[in-house]
Formats: sequence, C-alpha cells, structure tokens
Amino acid sequence: MADIDRILASHKAKPVSSFVKNKLINEAPKHWDLFYKRNGANFFKDRHWTWREFPELVDSAAWESGAKLLEVGCGVGNFVWPLLEQNKPMFVYACDFSKRAVGFVKENELYDEKRMKAFVCDLTVDQLTENIPSASLDFVTAIFCLSAIPPSKLEKAVNNIASVLKSGGAVLFRDYGLYDEAELRFKPGHMLDDHFYMRQDGTFSVYFSLEQIEKLFVGAGFTMEENGYVTKEVENRKRELKMERIWIQGKFVKL
Repeated sequence: MADIDRILASHKAKPVSSFVKNKLINEAPKHWDLFYKRNGANFFKDRHWTWREFPELVDSAAWESGAKLLEVGCGVGNFVWPLLEQNKPMFVYACDFSKRAVGFVKENELYDEKRMKAFVCDLTVDQLTENIPSASLDFVTAIFCLSAIPPSKLEKAVNNIASVLKSGGAVLFRDYGLYDEAELRFKPGHMLDDHFYMRQDGTFSVYFSLEQIEKLFVGAGFTMEENGYVTKEVENRKRELKMERIWIQGKFVKL
C-alpha cells in the first residue's frame, strides 16, 4: 500500500490544468472518433467471456419471449456480435458517442436491422428515450463504458439508463477498479482528478471503488444484487509485462 500511496502522491503533485481538463471533456467524442480512425474495427477482441460472467445473457427462454437488451458504449460491436450469434431470437440496441464506431457497427456483415438498432448517443446529453421506448428493456450492459464518462456526469448517465429499463430490469456492469495497474502506470501529468486520468491519445478513464458504484446505482433507483472486485494477472508478451488487473463487476436491478 505504501507504493500505491507514493505513486498516487506523485500523480497529485502534477495534475492536468483545468483548461486542458475541460478541453478534453468537451472534446471526448472527437478523441474517440480519432481512436477508431487510427485503429479501425479490429483493435479490441470480441468479448466471448460475457455469457460466462453474466449467465442471464444466454437464457434462451428470455429472448424467445421477447426480452430486449441495450449495450451502452458499444464501440465497434465486440460485445454484441458474439451475443447475437449465441442467441438467435435476441434483439439488441447498441449505442456509442463515437459516430465512427457506430458506423463500423452498421457496416459489419452481421448487422441486421431486424435484430439490432445501433445509434449515436452521448449518455450525458442525449435522451435514450429518443431511440428506445421508455421502461421497455430487460437488460442494459455497461462493459468498460462508464469509465469513459467524467465523474461529474455519471449520475446523469445512470439516470438516463434507468429511464429505458423495466422495473425488475438489470444493468450488468464491468469496469476499471481502484488501483488497477493501468491506473498505477500513469506518469505524473496525466491526473485530471482523483482516480480520473487522461491517456496519451486524449481519451480518459475513471477507476472506481465499490462504494462509488453502489452509490451511483442506488441513487438512480436500483437495488444492488452483485458488486465486487475481479482480479487477474494479464501478460502482455509483446511488451514483456505482467499486469495485475482490477475490475469491478456488478448487477443492479431497477426497483
């Protein structure tokens, strides 16, 4: 813990200026568009692990009875493509605030408007109900999405998500946890606020505590069913690095 305290103290000693911070926040969609312009549709691997962690997603009876799902922060579809292939009757909404990412989704050969609707949406500005009927969804998945939203705007984003979920509908969540090695590897000059950092490419990331996530969802009218840290050692062979990853995984049900 002493090493962590020392690292965080070095971050706090050289924070990003308020001007740069506000500029990054205001230009967030532009930086993610540039990210997808540089990296195309193949940067992230398809997320085949999601139904192992969230068995609700492969409950065929639910999808056959007309259950619907929204993936927020869908990127280029790495979450939804394996899921649609696994569950033939499923209908999925998918949104992202990067126009380029949503464009990649719509260009994919698997995109079928009978089974999917992809649209551009900034959860902190645009109302989801403009594209999805109010209180109509059974599931919302937020996989490494909320960490791309400034902490000051998270409450608005989660309330927006709540507006399209049925009572009894669930948010399935995974994101970066406090003291994840990706946080500790930032150099001084990247901290925007406590546990909130900018990357070299102009995108940014929040690293959450369990208490922060619980407060966020409970405050928006959810009850907590699951909320815990997931730890894993990940090896980057190209860079000859081993990293201790810390994520938060949870399930929150709308009252």
